[in-house]
Parts: sequence; C-alpha cells; structure tokens
Amino acid sequence: MDININTHQDINTDFCGTPVHIEEDVSRVVLRTLETMMVDDSGLVHGGFIFGLADYAAMIAVNHPNVVLGGAEVKFIKPVIAGDVVTAEAEVIRKQGKKHIVRVDVTRDDDTVFKGEFTCFVLEKHILEE
Repeated sequence: MDININTHQDINTDFCGTPVHIEEDVSRVVLRTLETMMVDDSGLVHGGFIFGLADYAAMIAVNHPNVVLGGAEVKFIKPVIAGDVVTAEAEVIRKQGKKHIVRVDVTRDDDTVFKGEFTCFVLEKHILEE
C-alpha cells in the first residue's frame, strides 16, 4: 500500500474486508464471505456485510481519523453467496469543505454486485469527543 490507513484502526476485517490498495482518494478492499454471514440455508449473504465492506472502502478512501458516514445511496445488483470473494473499489469523486462524495463499486470476479455513493464528513474532532 502506498499510504498508511489513518481511520477505522480497530475494524474487524473478517466482517468488513481487508485493504489491499490505498492511495490518495482511492482504496480497494477484499472480503471473503463466510458461512456466519448467511441468512438462510441457500447461502445468501446478508446485504449488511456488503454495505459494511463498501462503507469501509469509502472511509479509507477519505482516510482521515475523524471521517464519518453521513448518508448513502446504494443499489444491490446481484446476490452474494457465502464463500464468494468480493472486492470494493472506492474513489472520492467530489470534495466540498468537510464533505466528501465517494463512489464505491463492489464486484465478484467481473460481475458488479453493488454500487453506491457515500457522503462522508471529515470532522474537526472525533464524533464522540465533547
């Protein structure tokens, strides 16, 4: 990786993915889905794990210790089955002061399974600081 990750230091990479590339305003995160993510005996992975992967990729594309998610517009395109390996590619596409708009695409092999636009904010201090 070209840049150190400055945010979400204690995230569980089993559930949110492992960063494999980061540079200014860009990240790539890979998630190997697990049986514990399944919602039924068909192997369908709960969409929250795919959203979490995309959210994590957006956060590290912004890569600021005080980045938070303000909103997201997302589309789930194809189902993910336990055992699938999915990759989130995130890119900051616009900055307006504290506000960063990040586009995220999640793929399995060559198939897009999820697309989203995440509105992230860089705060002056940690959101839990008074």
